[in-house]
Amino acid sequence: MEKYLKYNLQFFAKEGPGGEKTEEATTKKLNDAREEGQVARSTELITATSLATLFIILRIFTGFIGTKFLESFRIIYYKIPDLAKTEFNVATARTLFFDILLQIIIISVPVFLSTIIVAILVNILQVKWKPTTKPLKPKFDKIDPLKGFKRIISMEKLLDLSKSVIKVGFMFYVVYDALKDEWATLINLYDIPLNQAIELIGSMTIDLGLKISMFFLIIGFADLFYQKMKFKKDMKMSKQEVKDEFKQSEGDPQIKSRIKSKMREASQRRMMQALPQADVVITNPTHLAVAIKYDKDSNSAPIVIAKGADYMALKIKEIARENQIEIVENKPLARMLYYNVDLDSEIPNELYQMVAEVLAYVYGLKNKMS
Repeated sequence: MEKYLKYNLQFFAKEGPGGEKTEEATTKKLNDAREEGQVARSTELITATSLATLFIILRIFTGFIGTKFLESFRIIYYKIPDLAKTEFNVATARTLFFDILLQIIIISVPVFLSTIIVAILVNILQVKWKPTTKPLKPKFDKIDPLKGFKRIISMEKLLDLSKSVIKVGFMFYVVYDALKDEWATLINLYDIPLNQAIELIGSMTIDLGLKISMFFLIIGFADLFYQKMKFKKDMKMSKQEVKDEFKQSEGDPQIKSRIKSKMREASQRRMMQALPQADVVITNPTHLAVAIKYDKDSNSAPIVIAKGADYMALKIKEIARENQIEIVENKPLARMLYYNVDLDSEIPNELYQMVAEVLAYVYGLKNKMS
């Protein structure tokens, strides 16, 4: 006795409707993804450029910033005797605190503002300027515990963890390499004048920051390349998805084909109804047929009121015979009229002479018969 097992072949297909995703993303899908905030963007690169900008500005304007800090210290220091002469209370403390805060803001804001501007520019350069609020909308699927657990143990999270471990390890190495020859100096800082000690610590900190920033920049550019490749892969579509999208945007091809067929049939019916009014039918002789009508009171030139090839050409000639319309064989003229003149359109100037000769011949025949 034979037994049969049923298999669901879709089970073996890759994730996504329609099977394996092998097709490049369409423009519509990329635009929809961008509206949802899905773009190829590296936060590592943004962080790295901001950090590098911060330490470069500190390197360039160290003297200016140091001078401003000393001036601020003097301003606050010289106020202390005046404060000592008055009763020190909450209002006095608040005034002193806001004076100190104002000086810190004046010195710090330009530095941090520069890093913020650079971060915004790097972000725009990566994804271009097209703000959207959709990523801010709450998505309830993100609070699904099962999906959240999957995201925690995903390959992307493991990669992020690996990058973090590498970055921390490198920072420890850079700090150790920079300080291993300066231990004696650092231990004896108390023997160095205060200004020199501050300058030394500041210089070492900025050098360390620049070295770490350069390493982060390398990671940032590598991450940007990876994010672009990953985004391109994630956006790929199955053949069925491409077909479904085309149907949604352009309409079902079968329906469009049926509509075109109906319109063509209606046009042919109108053409056949107008055919008995023709003055002459010019043929190929077997493959093409073009019916011409000339009404000098209504039109400045003869008009093509019917035309057809193969079966339609036979039908036009058949109706022409039934209505006693003259059929004239002229292969070059039939081809030029069929391929160059639209239905219900006047013939072009360059064909006037040839059509006029045919019409004169037809009118001559009619006069003889009458």
